[in-house]
Amino acid sequence: MIWQDLIFLAGSVFSLFVLVPSLRDATTNIPLGTSLPSATIGIVYGTTFFTLGMTMSAAGSVLTGLMWSVIAVLRSPHPFDGLVDSNSTEQNATHSGPQNAD
Repeated sequence: MIWQDLIFLAGSVFSLFVLVPSLRDATTNIPLGTSLPSATIGIVYGTTFFTLGMTMSAAGSVLTGLMWSVIAVLRSPHPFDGLVDSNSTEQNATHSGPQNAD
């Protein structure tokens, strides 16, 4: 075991702990422009570490990449979110019929 492997693993574990609040808070919005590149970098780094024989670093980096992927799915605004909300609001307004002001 080389000491560099432990250092990279420690950095990945630290990243995982720092990202947990983003998953726990349902009101958090993290742009896809942040989460997707971070997920990609984590997975690419993990693959690279694995090819260098640094299995602990590889596992930590892949887990960090997967955490960013989950954040991208759960905490990033999606392009269709506003479309669905505005259509249902318009349908309710047009199909509710006349309202009497008594």
